[in-house]
Amino acid sequence: MHDEFNVTYITLGGHIELEKYKFLYFVIMFTAYILILCSNSTIVCLIWIKKSLHEPMYVFIAALLLNSVVFSTNIYPKLLMDFLSEKQITTHSLCRFQGIIYYSLTGSEFFLLASMAYDRYVSISQPLQYHTIMRKATVTVLLVLAWLLPACQLVPSAVFSNNSQICNFTLNGIFCNNAISKLYCATPKTSYLMYGVFILFNTVFLPLLFIMFTYTKIFIICYRSCREVRKKAAQTCLPHLLVLISFTCLCSYDIIIARLEINLSQTIRFIMTLQVVLYHPLFNPIVYGLKMKEISQHLRRLTLFQISLAWLRYTV
Repeated sequence: MHDEFNVTYITLGGHIELEKYKFLYFVIMFTAYILILCSNSTIVCLIWIKKSLHEPMYVFIAALLLNSVVFSTNIYPKLLMDFLSEKQITTHSLCRFQGIIYYSLTGSEFFLLASMAYDRYVSISQPLQYHTIMRKATVTVLLVLAWLLPACQLVPSAVFSNNSQICNFTLNGIFCNNAISKLYCATPKTSYLMYGVFILFNTVFLPLLFIMFTYTKIFIICYRSCREVRKKAAQTCLPHLLVLISFTCLCSYDIIIARLEINLSQTIRFIMTLQVVLYHPLFNPIVYGLKMKEISQHLRRLTLFQISLAWLRYTV
């Protein structure tokens, strides 16, 4: 847009009829953000407080939900400000930072889902050695790697964008993602695609292949086992698979549209982008809150306690 005091400003040009519907957009997304914060944080706190939930499976669930909270916080506050602002702008440095956090947390989601698949595989295939294998140190290492590896792989992208000259100051989106690459004067397409394939292979395809392998092994074990083992596997593995399928489908949009530069109308692009940041952070707590027996039981007790407390205050 313009350059003042060595600060480069970028216009976010992906909004649709913002002047007409800005208050509607704001109310919907603000409500969604509050629901995301409350629902995810409630289950994370529940897992933190209840000692019966201090198991590797629930620790990974808490990490996944915490990842959703940070992911949403990276997007929603700026998005809500833009809805009510006269101009939808951001600085180039903040845009790069938002994009790096966005893709780092997306990669972390796949690594966390892979860690959860490994945890379920050990639990079902080697139940007697489960606590020996899935020690506190093992869980800690898996969590650190899940958050560290995707971030480290994005360092070359940060260096490249820092040293590149900007020729286009309007980003075709409502927040900063892959579309930022189209702002630069010269982006070597071959190296850009190769780097994208490298990131895609390491942060998406490898975890997905590992998850498919582990769940295939789990299904084979369950098929050969008794009804009780099959029931346990269904209760613990089905939520993970639902979350994986949902997240993979939403990520496919970002990869196919942004990375492969497929042309879509601005309205469709706007709607699909909102779905990426809206559905999944809300889907996680619903799935784990309803499908995971232990968590749902604690949530019911907490809800009944809050209702009883409110009733006592009302009667007094």
